[in-house]
Amino acid sequence: MDLGTVIGIVLVFALLMGAMAMGVGVGPYIDIPSVLIVVGGSIGALLISFKPAQMKSFVKIFMIAIKPPEENKPELIKKLVHFATKARKDGILALEGEVNDEQNAFLKKGLSMAIDGNEPDNIRELLEIEMDQTSTRHKVNGSIFSQWAALAGAMGMVGTLIGLVAMLLNMADPSAIGPSMAVALLTTMYGAIIGNILGTPISIILGIRSDDEVLVKQMILTGIMSIQSGDAPRALEAKLLSYLAPAERVSQFH
Repeated sequence: MDLGTVIGIVLVFALLMGAMAMGVGVGPYIDIPSVLIVVGGSIGALLISFKPAQMKSFVKIFMIAIKPPEENKPELIKKLVHFATKARKDGILALEGEVNDEQNAFLKKGLSMAIDGNEPDNIRELLEIEMDQTSTRHKVNGSIFSQWAALAGAMGMVGTLIGLVAMLLNMADPSAIGPSMAVALLTTMYGAIIGNILGTPISIILGIRSDDEVLVKQMILTGIMSIQSGDAPRALEAKLLSYLAPAERVSQFH
């Protein structure tokens, strides 16, 4: 679980609730018509903007921001170097048993193709297509939340106009002005909260998650190409370590 994301969301909401409680209390900031306009309206607009299959994964995509699948990059390098060492010593066919038990689907697919004798260009082409398609899907997933931020802000403005019209039509009735003004102001607030706490930040972190996954797959692709071409394990490790930050580069060879 990404504690930074969780702590950030909880902290922001806690600070907002605390500030409200120290003022007039939380109750006055809860308005059902405003919730219906902003939350219901923005989600309805998302349903128009995206395919049902994409929206069906809305909660799952949100959970990726909270609890992303993580690959231990140093351990991945050790594994690829091990494969390279074994392939160089016993031939690439010697990897078949270990590859069948491999949990990383991308690595398993690439190495299986290499073991089956596919040409390097064919392996690279197929894996790069898969990487591109994965990146495209991730961009669409991230755009759901960035679009939600924009739509929530827009629906907040719509709610403000609705509240102002209701207020102007009931100027003769002072008791009706308060609820209308609440809708006018709270819809803008709800839109800003969704956009700046959930929509935009989640979209940004999903982009970072996507970049991390693409980096891991690029490392795997580099490893597979090196293993197939018979590169020395030390040379392969040097290539793979270049993908890591300098502080993370720890060589197995001393």
